[in-house]
Amino acid sequence: MNSSSPRSALVRAEVRVTGALASIFALRMFGLFMLLPVFAVYGAALPGATPFLIGMAVGAYGLMQALLQLPFGMLSDRVGRRPVILAGLLLFALGGVVAALAESIHGVILGRALQGAGAIAAVVMALVADVVSEDHRTRAMAGIGMSVGAAFLLALILGPALAAWLGLSGLFWLSTLLALGGMLVVLIWVPNPRLRVREPALPLGPRLRRILRDPMLWRLNTGIFILHAVLTAVFVVVPGLLADRVGLPLVRHSLLYLVVLVASVGVMIPLIIASERRGVRPVKMLAVGLLGVAMVLLALAQQQLWHFALALFVFFSAFNLLEALLPSMVGRAAPAGTRGTALGIYSSSQFLGVFAGGALGGLLWQSAGAAAVFWAAAVMVSAWLLLMRGMPVPVKSDSRVLVLGDAPAHPDVLAEHLLAVEGVLEAVVLPDAGLAVLKVDKTCLDLAALERICPGAAPAAG
Repeated sequence: MNSSSPRSALVRAEVRVTGALASIFALRMFGLFMLLPVFAVYGAALPGATPFLIGMAVGAYGLMQALLQLPFGMLSDRVGRRPVILAGLLLFALGGVVAALAESIHGVILGRALQGAGAIAAVVMALVADVVSEDHRTRAMAGIGMSVGAAFLLALILGPALAAWLGLSGLFWLSTLLALGGMLVVLIWVPNPRLRVREPALPLGPRLRRILRDPMLWRLNTGIFILHAVLTAVFVVVPGLLADRVGLPLVRHSLLYLVVLVASVGVMIPLIIASERRGVRPVKMLAVGLLGVAMVLLALAQQQLWHFALALFVFFSAFNLLEALLPSMVGRAAPAGTRGTALGIYSSSQFLGVFAGGALGGLLWQSAGAAAVFWAAAVMVSAWLLLMRGMPVPVKSDSRVLVLGDAPAHPDVLAEHLLAVEGVLEAVVLPDAGLAVLKVDKTCLDLAALERICPGAAPAAG
């Protein structure tokens, strides 16, 4: 077995996997987001359409996502990540076909629900956590988050033009093609890792109880719920305020979002690097604090565009940073063999936050005014800060990389042998990359046994 350059080999594999998964997210989310700026107008022309049913067509996707993230994540713990990702993309593509062929609003609702049934966000994050070392995992999550943000902005800009050219049915056909493109990326570039953990897989009931009772995980799940509830509530209100108070035409909103998002990246990247070097907890608390500051700025904003721009800049800086930090912490805190299940619960909490934020934001705006939405969001963020007091930090385990040279003939058997070594907690074999990545307890790691299985074992990239 070749032991040369394990660090560079690992980095190359991580970059390839992260890029492939980010492109899958971007293709799929662009196909979803390009409907948002046009569906309220184009959907009204469908037979049987009412405002309520148009809202149902938009919300059906999120509801199915919230319901199925956990089952998909649990299934991926059993059968592997790649098959589940392929199945989810296929469901998304089939939903696009159903919606494209629909002759009424009810058919579109069915198609959107079928698209939402492809709930693979948790599985993709679990795969990132499987194959990317903890030293680089936050950056990988940030890269995927930025790809989603780029898809969102591009969809806001191109959606109206594409709708004028292709029509509503054409947009659904395009979303189907993008999902099929994502499946091609999975088949060509996404590995199918052989993951083995020292602890046997728990039955469903004990596994769920173990995750739901974990003090770290339930705090993280509550945090992502609050984060996305705040996001949705803010954007129920902000577009109308920009148009009514500031007089900014709707067609120019995308430019404002683009400017503040790009500027926020300049803040987010140094803080991500700081979290990897100095610890995630102080950076996370700073991000939650900034989120609260953004809510106060929005509550006090009047008619000045710069005031809204400043508030949105602070908001996106905090939001994007938390989007990168939270799933990385879940992947680290999840008990061995339950990462897909833990991230499934996490993603379900996220989509439930979207639903709750939309409902609460609309209700408060209608009954008490726009400022009440932002003050309520500030209260939620303050509660999140209180919840973080005394929150333990996930222990950062050590890892080792084994360069296998040629693809092993029996990767599952190799993973079992590696896992049998004293001190090896988790073993992931990437046969296509010729690598094995181990999660280890260095205090009791049997280096001699590891050397017998794979001569030249070396520390992971830092």
